[in-house]
Amino acid sequence: MVLDKVHKMELDKIDNQLINNSVKLIRFLYCDNSSIIRGKCVTDKTFDKRKKNGIGLTTAQQAVNMFDQLQPVKGFEPVGEVRLVPDFQSFKILPYVKNTAAVMCNLITNENKPWSACPRSFLKKMISSLENCGYKIQVAFENEFCLYRQNDNGEYIPLDHSQCFSSISMASASNVIHEIIDALEQQNIPVELYYPECSFGQQEISIHHSDPLKAADNQIWFRETVRNVAANHNLKASFSPKPDKDSAGNGCHIHLSLWDLNNNNLLYDSNDKYQLSKLGYNFTAGILAHTPALLALTAPSVNSYRRLKPFSWSSAYTCWGPENREATVRLIQPFNTDEKSNINLEYKPSDPSNNPYLALGSIIAAGLDGITNNLQPGKPFLGDPAALTEEERIKLNINRYPETLNDALKELDKDAVIKNALGIVK
Repeated sequence: MVLDKVHKMELDKIDNQLINNSVKLIRFLYCDNSSIIRGKCVTDKTFDKRKKNGIGLTTAQQAVNMFDQLQPVKGFEPVGEVRLVPDFQSFKILPYVKNTAAVMCNLITNENKPWSACPRSFLKKMISSLENCGYKIQVAFENEFCLYRQNDNGEYIPLDHSQCFSSISMASASNVIHEIIDALEQQNIPVELYYPECSFGQQEISIHHSDPLKAADNQIWFRETVRNVAANHNLKASFSPKPDKDSAGNGCHIHLSLWDLNNNNLLYDSNDKYQLSKLGYNFTAGILAHTPALLALTAPSVNSYRRLKPFSWSSAYTCWGPENREATVRLIQPFNTDEKSNINLEYKPSDPSNNPYLALGSIIAAGLDGITNNLQPGKPFLGDPAALTEEERIKLNINRYPETLNDALKELDKDAVIKNALGIVK
């Protein structure tokens, strides 16, 4: 099998890192359809022969749900195997566990082709579709998570009971947060912002945008880093969309900006009222048109729909608007400096239970459909859609999201564009 565009010099650099960090185990990781981060390990002694051919994996593993129950899915039976083939551009020395490195893998067939059920390969395919149209994209995943400690009764309780953005919360979480940020930066994942959020023990850390494949990989490294550093502090980190019925949920907003191949931000138009380009309107319209189906991939757990409620600042209706935090797509308007590079779109109904490769790839497919078919998003909505009457929402074409995962899956089943992108056939 052929390595993933990695030169010998880069492999030599990785070998030196393994020696310099006394690495004994290298994790070959992938994110499955249930968004569980799984993998197998090789040792420093067997790493060299696994560089090209990877590690075997039963095809049935992609039909295993989050409870490790094998589901009856055609083509995912006990007979059949793919390979976990590493992409060494994603290689990391793990700072939160001794003598260990990790690399993200593509699922490759024995014929040395991307497996059709490989989420990472799906995202790569959608990136290629974007580039074939003359576009590229920058992406950032913006995560919320909650920290819990165990009390004397063995119950997990929030790390603190302070207020949103409170300096008291910053102080209570400072040790673990400093170590999380340090661990991320050791992995070349630059942090933009940190602050406590509005649930007890809730934190938010934003990382810098990057190309889409790296951004999705970074989302995996982010989850791994937060959980492991928290555990090293005897804390439990939860990315659950709704860990407590009485508190705000954990979102994972996805920020996107479209660029041409000469690094010009294609969302920006100084002549538009909101400084959004025609292409930006089309891309936004595509996302809105496919949001009911996208939810099955961006908010893919039963628990996700306990978060996507009206008046919750998580978005619950299909609409868009400048700086509107109750809209599906929030237009992040330019700052006073460097307007052309700052404008971006924030997709709100996303949470950390999703597989970032499937979520992002599907959003790209939706946006491309908007561009291809010159879709229009309608007028921006400048308020809270939940405050309107049902009649007012109908008139403005503002629709309530599917209210359960089952309903979102039904919408996905009806959406030919997203299904075709995913390669779903019946």
